[in-house]
Amino acid sequence: QLQLVESGGGLVQSGGSLRLSCVASGFTLDYYAIGWFRQAPGKEREGVSCISIDGGTTNVADSVKGRFTISRDNALNTVYLQMNSLKPEDTGVYSCAAEKISQDLDYPDEYCGFGGMDLWGEGTLVTVSS
Repeated sequence: QLQLVESGGGLVQSGGSLRLSCVASGFTLDYYAIGWFRQAPGKEREGVSCISIDGGTTNVADSVKGRFTISRDNALNTVYLQMNSLKPEDTGVYSCAAEKISQDLDYPDEYCGFGGMDLWGEGTLVTVSS
């Protein structure tokens, strides 16, 4: 059974911090780029940040640049999203997703993006109070 399970969400005041975790079970993340997404109430889901297999390439949405940091520990089969200086507009359900990367690419370990995700977690709720 292939699963991604998020944790670390909760209620936090504006300016506070949270660290989200995404743990894979039933498979290894060694061949997967990972993305974090969020969906605010009444809005469509958007990509927040993604990270390549080797951890060296990251992309961050403009709305969270300078505040959010994505990282991964392949040995622990885990990806993290450190969220600092949180704002009320950061409120939403945060989900992680895994994209299997073809080893036929020129630089398969260095790619990440927000499309073509193969497996999704259920999400964890982040609420930022004003």
